[in-house]
Amino acid sequence: MPEAFTIFIIAILLLAIVLVLMGVKAVPQGMEYTVERFGRFTRSLRPGLNIITPVMDRIGAKMNMMETLLEVPEQEVITKDNAMVTANGIIFFQVIDAAKAAYQVTNLELSILNLTMTNLRTVMGSMDLDELLSQRDHINARLLAVIDEATTPWGIKVTRVEIKDIEPPRDIVEAMARQMKAEREKRANILEAEGIRQSEILKAEGEKQAAILDAEGRNEAAFRDGEARERLAEAEARATATVSKAISEGNVQAINYFVAQKYIDALGKFADSPNQKILFLPLEAANVIGAIGGITEIAREAFGKK
Repeated sequence: MPEAFTIFIIAILLLAIVLVLMGVKAVPQGMEYTVERFGRFTRSLRPGLNIITPVMDRIGAKMNMMETLLEVPEQEVITKDNAMVTANGIIFFQVIDAAKAAYQVTNLELSILNLTMTNLRTVMGSMDLDELLSQRDHINARLLAVIDEATTPWGIKVTRVEIKDIEPPRDIVEAMARQMKAEREKRANILEAEGIRQSEILKAEGEKQAAILDAEGRNEAAFRDGEARERLAEAEARATATVSKAISEGNVQAINYFVAQKYIDALGKFADSPNQKILFLPLEAANVIGAIGGITEIAREAFGKK
């Protein structure tokens, strides 16, 4: 009898320990557990130590509440201009409501993946190839808006959608490469022509400035020349006036100076003349003085008659 009672007590203690272990649940950080009572959802367990009712309650689904990366496999897409391209991408999502994610959709990740692939074909198929290759940000934004709205009833928040690769067919890639090369050659030719044009303009401007400066120089030189000739003429006029005055007053020396000056100037012009001439002139100093003296005598006689 005492042995049977002891066994009973031990069994009760073991049952109590088992019930305690069944009722105490430790939830890791970043996770949430759903609790079902007789198959019906009742509540969610947060990270930490939680207590449930043994036998009646059980853990339904263990949901990862952290942001999750999902790879979108490659798929063929026909664009608006009938070009076949291959595209793939990635999607980041986070479970916001564990109960909805567990009970509103079956196989959550597969559902998100199929939804993303369907909308990827829809969005990319509504665009031309050129738009497809140049507007990835626009594609990402449209996909994010559509998928996030569609997954909201599932307790999901889609945080980011990115297109990784877009691969056009080989012939289109080669055509694009040829087009790019032609565009670059065109830009190079335009830049070269623009450089030549600018060089010609600068050269013409330089020649224009040089011509202007040369004309200004010639003008200045002519002005200086004119001033010099004017001053020379003024000096000669003053000298002539002085000599004329002296002659009118009967100064014989002035006549001698005037005649000798003109005589010497005439000899200089004959000497500088390029024509070949034979001149018989009294070049000796005595003859020059004699000639001047003869002229002086003539002048004296003329003045004497007056």
